Amino acid sequence: MARADEAAVLQLYRSLPAQRRREIAAASTPELRARLVRIERELAMDRSPGAMASVLTDGREMQAPHLGLIDAAFEQVAAGKPTRLLLTMPPRHGKSRRAARWAPLWYLRRRPEHRVMIASYSSDLADDHGRWIRDAILTYGPQLGVSLRPGSSAANRFDLAGTEGGAVMAGVGGGLTGKGAHLAVVDDPIKDAQEASSPTMRKRLWEWWQAVLLTRIEPGGSVILIQTRWDEDDLAGRVLADEGDRWTVIDLPALALSEDDALSRAIGAPLWPERYDADALAEIRRSVGERVWWALYMQQPRPQDGGVWQWPWITENRTSAAQLRGIDLARIVVAVDPAGGESAVGDETGIVAAASDRDGHLYVLDDRSGNRGADAWGREACLLAIELRADAIVVESNFGGDMSTQILHQAWQGLQREQRTEGMLMPAVLPVTAKQGKRLRAEPIAQLYEQGRVHHVGEWPVLEQQMVTWVAGMDSPDRMDAAVHALTQLAAPNEAGSTLTPYGDNRLSGRR
Repeated sequence: MARADEAAVLQLYRSLPAQRRREIAAASTPELRARLVRIERELAMDRSPGAMASVLTDGREMQAPHLGLIDAAFEQVAAGKPTRLLLTMPPRHGKSRRAARWAPLWYLRRRPEHRVMIASYSSDLADDHGRWIRDAILTYGPQLGVSLRPGSSAANRFDLAGTEGGAVMAGVGGGLTGKGAHLAVVDDPIKDAQEASSPTMRKRLWEWWQAVLLTRIEPGGSVILIQTRWDEDDLAGRVLADEGDRWTVIDLPALALSEDDALSRAIGAPLWPERYDADALAEIRRSVGERVWWALYMQQPRPQDGGVWQWPWITENRTSAAQLRGIDLARIVVAVDPAGGESAVGDETGIVAAASDRDGHLYVLDDRSGNRGADAWGREACLLAIELRADAIVVESNFGGDMSTQILHQAWQGLQREQRTEGMLMPAVLPVTAKQGKRLRAEPIAQLYEQGRVHHVGEWPVLEQQMVTWVAGMDSPDRMDAAVHALTQLAAPNEAGSTLTPYGDNRLSGRR
């Protein structure tokens, strides 16, 4: 076969589906098969940063689904799609190695004419990333298809041979005058908790971000910010507050918090179970404490102080389902705080169940809150009431009036037609028309927590985080509002916005 014909065949081979390529390789001569193996390596290296890392290290480089999300961002940029990505994830989960080393190396292989900028909290760390990429080019250059321009091999800046492309490294706060970038990667812009808690340092970082880094991005360029959360007002927090609608946000807590998790994990599932399973993360949580755990590991930083609830009030009075079985419960209620009302946080419908015993202690039993339409939340609240044999459903009606009550009655009737009510009478529907401000409603319940009279049965991570991060003046989240309504009804029914009259249908008879 002529050399030109062979080149055309090999080029066609690259465009074929994987199954067809395997069939051709199986039928090839040993000499041709060796060439096809080289092509397969090149195709794999083109595919993604993780695939390239696997090829170059013979499979030794760590791989995981969450690292694949970093890969996908770089693939999008390499494909010519301008990207603004904010990715938050816990420490020691491989983000810096992938985002600030392997992925920029892969990007320069794919787009050698482009310039990449890598910034981190210190110039030394940024230079370490640059040194690693430079050394990788020196080591793997022939396989990568790129090489360094002679005389340009500094750790903090190097250029590629035969093109205008290259990379520059900088510490946040440092100057970048005259240096442009098609892609800027900002990895770990905050050094430690002391820096994160300093308003001066946060302001300085934000000014650098706006006046230095963003002004160096070429037209159509991309920015990828990857960090561990430290503070509500850290760089990620300010980006979300200032221009969050222009960014793609991927939030990866150590344990999944919601049903719309970026990796479709079940709630409570670890991010990287092969390295940090649930037991390992529980040990980390015990070691670092609740504030650090929720900020660095769960990407849910809380205010330094001033919160109405405190973590020990929850964690030191928690109980288990097994312990609850030995308690004589007097009442069980389900409370609903529909979305679209006073709160603008999360736009969820809060659905929380709680109970009281005969000694005046209260128990948070379940949290079924979520993003649901009216039909869905009505049905979910009724199903929870059936499951727990609740005697009442408390529903905030400030913004729905009689509509909220009607939604619940319609949902119950639908469940009756489906024979799902298990012969129960419909629980009393108790509308709450809140006449007090959020803090005045929340503080009496918080005081019961402080006195050790409220117990969470198991863990309800999102609800608990909302409680301990809420301070007066903030919009209050719907889960928290629903919990306050339920506990207020149980602790002081006449102050819950409704007048409780004795039930005439014996719905409380037989209550444990």
